[in-house]
Amino acid sequence: MLKTLGRTVYYYLIEYVKIKCKGGKNMNNMNKELDKAPGSPLRRAYLDNIRFITVCIVVIYHVIYIFNGVQPFGVIGPFKDRQILDAFQYITYPWFMALLFVVSGMSSRYYLEKHSTKSFIKDRTRKLLVPSTLGLFAFHWILGYYNMLIGGGFEEAMSQMPKPILYVVMAVSGTGVLWFIQVLWLLSLLLILIRKIEKDRLYNLCKRMPIWLILLFCVVNYLAAQVLNTPMITVYRFGIYGFCFLMGYFVFSHDEIVDRLCSLRIILAVVAVGLGISYTILYFGENYATEPVINNMLACLFCWFAILAILTNMKKYFDYSTAFTSWMSRKSWNLYIFHYLPLAMVAYYLHIYAPGLPAFVVYLLVVIAAFAGAFVLGEVVSRIPVIRYCVLGIKGKKNV
Repeated sequence: MLKTLGRTVYYYLIEYVKIKCKGGKNMNNMNKELDKAPGSPLRRAYLDNIRFITVCIVVIYHVIYIFNGVQPFGVIGPFKDRQILDAFQYITYPWFMALLFVVSGMSSRYYLEKHSTKSFIKDRTRKLLVPSTLGLFAFHWILGYYNMLIGGGFEEAMSQMPKPILYVVMAVSGTGVLWFIQVLWLLSLLLILIRKIEKDRLYNLCKRMPIWLILLFCVVNYLAAQVLNTPMITVYRFGIYGFCFLMGYFVFSHDEIVDRLCSLRIILAVVAVGLGISYTILYFGENYATEPVINNMLACLFCWFAILAILTNMKKYFDYSTAFTSWMSRKSWNLYIFHYLPLAMVAYYLHIYAPGLPAFVVYLLVVIAAFAGAFVLGEVVSRIPVIRYCVLGIKGKKNV
């Protein structure tokens, strides 16, 4: 508490010097760094915590996914016909990426309150578009190679393909987790267009939105899930993810809204758990990533109430930072971008060269590889001048 108070006093002293003292404006750079620092009064620590915890859930999900017996696309396959760990996919898949889009929408609002539209577009293009395009050809083609190995993509016809074309195919096959930042970049551009039209009128109106209406938005969430879904690559769900992103920007970015929702946090958590258990029991064994399982009413209700429950309970109980949470917050981007390559590599080689290992040993080794490999790759790539820009959007000195 004293630490937070100290940061707050320090911040307002800087603001006072900037306004009142000659040359105070030269402290802008220091102030910007303070704004970015975990624990700053201008940051919402609970959002940083949601972000890195959700990314960790994504990593664990992918470890289970690559050995799952439900979703057949690009996986090694199950250890046995019915695996209890596959339930984790049903418990998390309906909401975890939607939650990240909500948090991204909230963060976009906070960024635009202190930066220009031009700065926002430039920042999002560097951090999102560049890694999800140039990064494919600079680095993620390696993941594409392993994805094709695992998925049987190196058939005779494919192996006879001209090398430049094969390289492009591998690069595209390495998109993997980058779909999220591709969609996020497009939604960021859409947001700029909407802002030009609504000029904060809608944003200010949403500040007074009643709680009952927010709860009823579960119906809109369901309707949004029915539209703008790509037919083959099912992760591109522009309808529901766009809705969640805009809700984050217009509604949940109001601290008053989240504070009022916090009074229902226990009820929201109970409802979300009940819906999640019901969904898992009812659909276990069916492909959870395709229609109609992924976008039916129960899935969308579970998604919406899980988001509300997590936002409110994290705001109430985890709106603080420690040395560990600050470190994880800084490294969560690298963890998300890099985890699937070491995961896929270790899973593939264990499958080929150690097929007799017990399942729990394989899971454990792949989890360790995913986390450790991502952190190591992040440190290495961020130190290579041109590659770090293509893969991470880092320009100039390495981010720490």
